[in-house]
Amino acid sequence: MLRNYFKIAWRNLKRNRVFSVINIAGLSVGITVCLLLSLYIWHETHYDDYHDRLGDLYQVGTIEHLKDKDVRFQGCPNTLAGNFQSVFPQVEATARICPLLLDNRTLIQYYQKDGSAKSFYEEKGFMADSGFFKLFKYDFVEGTPETAVSGPYSIVLSKDIADKLFGGEPALNKVIHISSNFNGDHDYTITGVFKPMNKPSHIDARFFVSMYGGAVGNLLRTWKSTTSNYFFVTYIRLRPGTNPAALERQFPAYEDTYEGEDLRKGGYTRSRFLIKVRDIHLHANMELGDVTPGGSVTYLYILGSIALFTLLIACINFMNLSTARSTRRSGEVGIRKTLGAKQASLVRQFLGESLLIAFLALAAALLLTWALLPGFNALSGKTIVLEWKQAWIGLAASIVLAALTGLVAGSYPALYLSSFKPVKVLKGKIANSLAVTSVRKTLVVFQFALSIVLIVAAAIIARQMQYLRTADLGFTKDQQLILPLRSSPSKKLYQPLKAELEKTTGVLSVGGSFLYPGNVGWSGVYYADGSASTDNRPFLTNFVDFDFMKTLGITAAAGHVFSSQFVHDSVDGVVINETGARALGYTVQNAVGKGFHNANSNEVLRIVGVMKDFHFEDLHVPIMSVAFFVNSAPEYNYVIAHIVPGKTQQVIEAVRKTWRQVNPNEPFEYNFLDEEFQKHYDADNRLAAIVGYATAIAIFISCLGLFGLAAFSAEQRTKEIGIRKVLGASSARIVGLLSADFMKLVGISILVGSPVGWWAAHRWLQDFAYRTNLSWTIFALTTFAAIFIAFATIGYQALRAAGAKPVDSLRNE
Repeated sequence: MLRNYFKIAWRNLKRNRVFSVINIAGLSVGITVCLLLSLYIWHETHYDDYHDRLGDLYQVGTIEHLKDKDVRFQGCPNTLAGNFQSVFPQVEATARICPLLLDNRTLIQYYQKDGSAKSFYEEKGFMADSGFFKLFKYDFVEGTPETAVSGPYSIVLSKDIADKLFGGEPALNKVIHISSNFNGDHDYTITGVFKPMNKPSHIDARFFVSMYGGAVGNLLRTWKSTTSNYFFVTYIRLRPGTNPAALERQFPAYEDTYEGEDLRKGGYTRSRFLIKVRDIHLHANMELGDVTPGGSVTYLYILGSIALFTLLIACINFMNLSTARSTRRSGEVGIRKTLGAKQASLVRQFLGESLLIAFLALAAALLLTWALLPGFNALSGKTIVLEWKQAWIGLAASIVLAALTGLVAGSYPALYLSSFKPVKVLKGKIANSLAVTSVRKTLVVFQFALSIVLIVAAAIIARQMQYLRTADLGFTKDQQLILPLRSSPSKKLYQPLKAELEKTTGVLSVGGSFLYPGNVGWSGVYYADGSASTDNRPFLTNFVDFDFMKTLGITAAAGHVFSSQFVHDSVDGVVINETGARALGYTVQNAVGKGFHNANSNEVLRIVGVMKDFHFEDLHVPIMSVAFFVNSAPEYNYVIAHIVPGKTQQVIEAVRKTWRQVNPNEPFEYNFLDEEFQKHYDADNRLAAIVGYATAIAIFISCLGLFGLAAFSAEQRTKEIGIRKVLGASSARIVGLLSADFMKLVGISILVGSPVGWWAAHRWLQDFAYRTNLSWTIFALTTFAAIFIAFATIGYQALRAAGAKPVDSLRNE
């Protein structure tokens, strides 16, 4: 019986090639999208799952209780890890890491025997204590994890950095030089080399230096403050069976005993919390960021919805096309029922046919997924690697998905076809009933409404991404060339380098700074004249030279910005932004000349100017209070040169030549400020790209369905079209007649789908403090695009039918 069902199903597929291709193509593309997005969601929800005893690993976070809100962040004082292990018996082990703050790139140098140096910049550097590799699993190919960063000047490298330095030779015990803005210039001995795990981790690191050496090592030995050195990230491993909630209830007593006095003096109210390491990537929700940028549950819901929508659209295609062609199968059903076939056996046959189509589509989808995965990785910015365990789980899930797709998509056609009455069928009285036609129209509306949702959402996301690229940030971001200064010698060469760059043709202005917009890593707390030190406000801070603000086009709202005309500003002057003035209780105009008191010291500075608000951080967050100081020692982390447009490459070459003359021992590397700033939107750009491609695919599948239904409608009305043409109907009237019903359905889809698409995109926009306006033009353009695409799809079949000779259609009828 099964063999007979298979033969009949195969013959029907071959007999109706166009509809078979449409069904298989639509389902295979839909399943491919579903598989790729499911792999992405799996990847995002399985961060850090390879560490030993993952269920016992936690990060300790801090909550700052402000007057108007609570702020969660990852930092803890350097004393907390040791105190936790001695105070709480539930804590089995601890570890601390610290990002190399102020370093978007770190200079690594290896001096070879001939005296030449291999020099390059590397990203993603961290400092770690001796407990780190005991808690977190890394695949060491050289060295011993347990003791890798125990020494004060030891370093662990990823294998690709080691290969870059030593060309595949052993790296263990070799000495390299690290230049860091945060930790200073020091020689480090390589004590370990690890191979990337090809598994996602919230600690996206390429090298680890010991926490016990350099500037940070000195801080660990001398700075015991519990209020200000909050750049250490602390992890704990609990003993088996420990209740983390019960441990958290003991934190207030700990804080009062070990930190209470310092916190009260500084006017701080803080508390601690625990978060599972496995939850950090998606659920940390740190307002001041985490070790590396986390994921977004909202994005996963969006992508999961897209996967479901695309699959539903493909399923609806199958259901519509199958029921539309039901009259072609009516004779077969009538004869089978006359010969004694039961409805149940017919249902099994038709479900078998739909399952055959689903599994053929699955086979094509698996091949497409395998072929497209590298490109999808590039698009999503992830490294999704299919391991055997994951592949088997994925294959099993795919089979279940295909089976469910086949059953869901085939259930209605199977029940409908098997319900035909043999007497009516054999008399030729069967036709598409009003109920069946209504169901088919409803499914078309639902299918195209899903596409409209994606079109509207994609258009709004694209508009927001354009806004992020073109928004006025309050400073000149274009044509700003950034040169990093990492080593002590290069910092000392700042003044001669600046002097030479100012002579370079095409360079308009040159400034120096510790940080630049988009690269934020330092903050302090300050209070106003007449206020208590406990009534302080947080400020993002930056040390600049006299020409930095001129170079970036930052202007004054009151007083003056730094310039060489006011050299005394380097003694006690500070320039704050408008938001900062208001936060201190001043007005923009009366803030000039007022005091700016450091809450962590007795230092009192003088506000010499209030600069207009600008975006020191990206547009996800509102403008914060910002304070600029002139660095008393002319040593900076970055040189920023404003260059003329139109001759970028020539100017870069001239700057490169100047760099090599002034600083020949270090590599020349540069970035542009606008490009660096845009990196904050990488995740948003990837989402926009994925939604854009998914929308195109959804439209393609929907158009396949419309194409098939239009072809069937034209075929059904062949005789009517012939008679109308004999009676004088024009081709345009025939096209309008055949297209009208479909275009009405598309119009209803637009009315249904547009509000849903607007709502979904509006929810996504809430992640941005600054966002585009949702004007009517977006909906006008999406409506026009949807109508044009639908009409182009339907119009082809309509024109083909209208162009047929009436004598041929009437003869065939």
